[in-house]
Parts: sequence; structure tokens; C-alpha cells
Amino acid sequence: MITIYCLTGVFGEIRLNQSPSEMKRPGETVKMSCAISEFDMSGYYIHWSRQKAGKALEWIGRMRAGSHTEYSQTFKSHFILSYDLSSSIEYLNMKNLTAEDSAVYFCARWEVGIDGTLKHPHNLINRSLYHF
Repeated sequence: MITIYCLTGVFGEIRLNQSPSEMKRPGETVKMSCAISEFDMSGYYIHWSRQKAGKALEWIGRMRAGSHTEYSQTFKSHFILSYDLSSSIEYLNMKNLTAEDSAVYFCARWEVGIDGTLKHPHNLINRSLYHF
């Protein structure tokens, strides 16, 4: 069984809100959301990472307002990032879950510079805990 716990991060009036807790079984899929409010997504990447108990943080991938997506090779096969422009929600879709996917999952905003480079992280981090 997978248990999902969420903590919400707030920076002034800018908000990232992740999906609520739920239970999943190995082999199932989950669609985790990171709702974005009070800022224009076009200038920011939303990064997704995870951390297994007692292990280092692992970068999953990033998306910029649905226009540019990059993945770590480790997660490219069964994790998919998507974006709903009308509701400003970014999704991490995880399919065919296994015990190896048990971890704390994070979404975080990161600013993009004028030249397209990453500038600095913002103190907006949310996390969800998945257990099998």
C-alpha cells in the first residue's frame, strides 16, 4: 500500500499546493498534483524530486509551463510530467508503481534567467510521502 502525505509551502502570497494523501498498491498508477497560484508560470520551472528513507535526494525532472520538459534517465520510463494551463496545475504521473518508488516526493519552483538558464531556487517546496 502507498500512503501519500503532503505539506504545503507558501512564500508571501505565492503558493504551491500538492495533492492530498491517498493509498496505492504496487502496479497501480498515481497522478500527483502541484497547484500553482499567484505567479506566472512562464518564467519558472517546477522541479520534481524524491528522497527515499536514509538516502540522498533524487531529481526526477522539470517542466516550464508545459512548454519544456526534461527528465532524469532513471525516471523517464515510468514518470510523466504534464501541465494543465487552464488551472495552473502541474502533474507527476507515476505508472506501474513498485516498492522502489516508496519515497518522499517534492515539487519546487525555480526561476529561469533571461538567457534560459536556471537562476536560483525559491523557498517554495512541497512534499508528499509515498509508502507501499
